[in-house]
Amino acid sequence: MNEATRFSPERCRRLIVKVGSALLVDPDGAIRRPWLETLVEDVAARAHAGQQIAIVSSGAIALGARRLGLPGGGRASLEDAQAAAATGQIALAHVWAGLLKDKGLRAAQILVTLGDLEDRRRYLNATATIGRLLALGVVPIINENDTVATEQIRFGDNDRLAARVGQVADADGVILLSDIDGLYTANPHFHRDAKLIPLVPHIDGEIEAMADNRSASGMGSGGMVSKIEAARIAAGAGIDLAIISGRIPH
Repeated sequence: MNEATRFSPERCRRLIVKVGSALLVDPDGAIRRPWLETLVEDVAARAHAGQQIAIVSSGAIALGARRLGLPGGGRASLEDAQAAAATGQIALAHVWAGLLKDKGLRAAQILVTLGDLEDRRRYLNATATIGRLLALGVVPIINENDTVATEQIRFGDNDRLAARVGQVADADGVILLSDIDGLYTANPHFHRDAKLIPLVPHIDGEIEAMADNRSASGMGSGGMVSKIEAARIAAGAGIDLAIISGRIPH
């Protein structure tokens, strides 16, 4: 098999799909429902074919900020982010549950903090819960519990969370759906001559130097630095990771 195409999502027994805020929520803070419906169609097709899929979903803070009328997308302060997350998370879960139900699937919500996956007992509890849900054909919708997490106990972004969920769920692959289609030699939103790197066999200082923390949408909290760190976490557990543009339907 060609090494550049060795990660074949349809061959993954268990697959983690992370969806970034810029894909889920438009700049006005509304759900991008037509796009999300195409993603749910894809998830349903794989689930009905016997594949087990968990979704790590961003978007709660951006969604809640719109409903509360908070400035800065709800990220002006930690208190604003927590309030926006508390408000947005219930709306986000409702959207996912409704769209999955339309495709004959059940959703479950799991909110975790960094401490949940650092403590051995809670890690094993999370493993058991996610494993049982997947075995029952349920699609877990997972997010960081931003309502209680502080700057000191946060994953900080859902890229790293997706990689850790991959570990917890004993997944074969992790897909980071983003507003960019992979790692470039420089940030393509700001450097027109940047070139896509189709395969990163190992992460070193040269690879790390190509990334920055800037999010083109302004809604996310990661950037390419967090995606590279997620890839490092996944690779350490023997899990393949792909960064894929979600701008294209299906």
